[in-house]
Amino acid sequence: MPLVTPLNAAHDETTRELAEFFNETLGFCPNSVLTMQRRPDISRAFINLNKAVMANHGNVTSALKRMIAWVSSNATGCRYCQAHAIRAAERYGAEQEQLDNIWEYRTHAAFSDAERAALDFSLAASQVPNAVDDKIKEELYKYWDEGEIVEMLGVISLFGYLNRWNDSMGTTLEGDAIESGNQYLGKHGFEVGKHV
Repeated sequence: MPLVTPLNAAHDETTRELAEFFNETLGFCPNSVLTMQRRPDISRAFINLNKAVMANHGNVTSALKRMIAWVSSNATGCRYCQAHAIRAAERYGAEQEQLDNIWEYRTHAAFSDAERAALDFSLAASQVPNAVDDKIKEELYKYWDEGEIVEMLGVISLFGYLNRWNDSMGTTLEGDAIESGNQYLGKHGFEVGKHV
């Protein structure tokens, strides 16, 4: 049972508009955002930050941003965000082989060295204590410019917020997200956990 019940997507006109935005990106409006909507300034600020972070200004693709989000969410243990991130990676064009082998990104041939550097950065930046060091920096700078690194850390930081929000709220995981989680993460023990 979630800490706070999300509003219905048809609660009011503003919430309906909010739901429409996410229906486009995920195929449904996340319960996390419907919970934030109890304080519309929070949901509005979150959506604006989400749009800014997920905009592409360099070579960090939409699919890679969602895989960065998955690695970050996996590191923090948030099942809700893991399922959302892998679903979004699929919807934003991640290769099937990458989706099927996301757990093995460090060694699997479906991932380039540039992608490995980005995903290692996500893992290191999501740990407590933070594990970003000179080796992570050196690998990043082989493949990415400073603006692209800012984009990546924007994703990691956005999902740091979402991981805390959803694990603390015990946000109920939506059916479509459960399906994606089971499909791509199930072989490694994905479970809904507290997000029922």
